[in-house]
Amino acid sequence: MTTQSIQPSVLKDIRKARKLGRPKLAKLSGLTERQLARLEGAATMRGDLPVAALSALAQVLQVPEAVLTGDLPVTADDLQPARKSTCSSGCCG
Repeated sequence: MTTQSIQPSVLKDIRKARKLGRPKLAKLSGLTERQLARLEGAATMRGDLPVAALSALAQVLQVPEAVLTGDLPVTADDLQPARKSTCSSGCCG
């Protein structure tokens, strides 16, 4: 299984800026709250997770995957509340 490393502080900062609690982000991304807590708490090292999970987090947080991995810098737009979804099915909140 291929994994990617993420920057814990970036994940936490963007999640908070998007006004998403861990329970909501867990539900939307398919991860558990415990997994998110571990990823955000990996202060001394980068958090590793499967590529599919990284993709899901990036999609929910509305940022490029490279921002979460630290390959791209966090922008001011990344630290704004989430844009409204265009989903009309009601599944996205």
